[in-house]
Amino acid sequence: MDLLHRVRGWVMPILVILTAFAGLLGASGWPVFHFFFAAGLGLLAVGCYDLLQRQHSILRNYPILGHLRFLLESAGPEIHQYFVESNTSGRPFNRDARDLMYRRAKGVEAVKPFGTELDVYGYGYGFISHSAKPRPAVTDPGRNLRVTVGGPDCKQPYSASLLNISAMSFGALSANAVLALNTGAQEGGFAHNTGEGGLSTHHQKPGGDLVWQVGTGYFGCRDDQGNFSPELFREQSALPQVKMIELKLSQGAKPGHGGILPGAKVSAEIAAARKVPQGEDCFSPPGHSAFSTPTGLLDFIVELRELSGGKPVGFKLCVGDPREFYAICKAMLETGITPDFITVDGGEGGTGAAPPEFSDHLGYPLREGLLLVHNALVGTNLRDRIKIAASGKRFASYEMASALALGADWCNVARGFMFSLGCIQSQLCGTNLCPVGVATQKPRLQKAIVPKEKGERVFLFHQATLEGLAETTAACGLDHPEEFEPIHLYERTTPHQVRRFDQLYDFLEPGELLGEIIPESVTPFWQNARADRFER
Repeated sequence: MDLLHRVRGWVMPILVILTAFAGLLGASGWPVFHFFFAAGLGLLAVGCYDLLQRQHSILRNYPILGHLRFLLESAGPEIHQYFVESNTSGRPFNRDARDLMYRRAKGVEAVKPFGTELDVYGYGYGFISHSAKPRPAVTDPGRNLRVTVGGPDCKQPYSASLLNISAMSFGALSANAVLALNTGAQEGGFAHNTGEGGLSTHHQKPGGDLVWQVGTGYFGCRDDQGNFSPELFREQSALPQVKMIELKLSQGAKPGHGGILPGAKVSAEIAAARKVPQGEDCFSPPGHSAFSTPTGLLDFIVELRELSGGKPVGFKLCVGDPREFYAICKAMLETGITPDFITVDGGEGGTGAAPPEFSDHLGYPLREGLLLVHNALVGTNLRDRIKIAASGKRFASYEMASALALGADWCNVARGFMFSLGCIQSQLCGTNLCPVGVATQKPRLQKAIVPKEKGERVFLFHQATLEGLAETTAACGLDHPEEFEPIHLYERTTPHQVRRFDQLYDFLEPGELLGEIIPESVTPFWQNARADRFER
């Protein structure tokens, strides 16, 4: 910057001299200098504008040269990703993680030579204890590693894979991306969550199993005023392809935050899927209008289950105030109503665009949120009626095993499947300029995705990831991933000390919250929770 400071006063005079010189040579019969003369005039115009404009301080002090800073700054993320970050330092997914997902999606053997690059003595390093008596791995894990979802009031239980596609809406994702995801789900026999943007034709065309997510905007089942429409919900949920209904309370990347899809992006296809007017701003409120209390939530779940013909109905949340989830548990005890499943989204979850304050510092991370939900259900003797899904960076066997050990029955993945489509983590999701056609509505960009070929990669990623989980399970001497417990996982707390999960975390005994003595760590939340309201 000192050098720039010294030469800043020379730029404009030198440019004037060179431009005049190029003009004289061009006028003297040297046509090639006409180009340099025009370029010089253009740069002089830029320099004059820089000196006169009032928005950018650096351009007023460093005309023309200041634009180099903006150019380098705009290319900074790419430079860092390609040339600066190490194999293990990138965020939110490092190079090793991305490489693993790419290889699995391409059907290439995902092996690593010369040993781990992780610091096994560093704080937070986690590992699984294997067995001296390993078991044979489950064959065809993509088809055989499954869990049945459906409580006592469910008439159409669903056999879900242990790994499914997490919620991503059409509108956030391109049509070709949605087609490819559902094509892979159809081939592999796993579920594809629609996201809150409604059931589009692109979700339905390949024929893969769907989890229809109903959010605060009730897209796909709303009337003209934006309220829930039982008639539209009954019609849509009756589709054989819809296997489960997920009521979205909040998501990890931006819990408690609404959204707006500008009218310019509300195309005819998006309008049809969401049941909103084409070309008008589409609002997603922060909260639901169909209910406002814990008992109201459960009554709405009963209504959705009846309207859908008895299909499994659950809700998704990122845990915030623990007292509110305990209030839901008390409402379950009072009414006898339970959802068929609960999806726990971690605060580390992703989205197309979220305020940094929300994505960085709002909501429980997955481990803590998952453990709280599992403990609450165990402590109220409700756990055997309700299945739990874990969502938040569960892209390989260690991440999945750790979630299963803390109480999950299956895992949902969004960004892992995006990588299988070709995502390069450019982090341009909210700009409509995704360079690989995944998170954009621009026809020119989304042509990069060929649904049939990318659908095969989605299938291969799912298959290889569950094969990895099956092999890890067998190495631990277990027959099925559901057998993972806290005693199987460890985490380093100091360079000289490791702790097992059952030593790191507190686990409640069945019915412990129903007794006279409540654990001290839970008491403030449990005692202040009420079934008739969320408010304090």
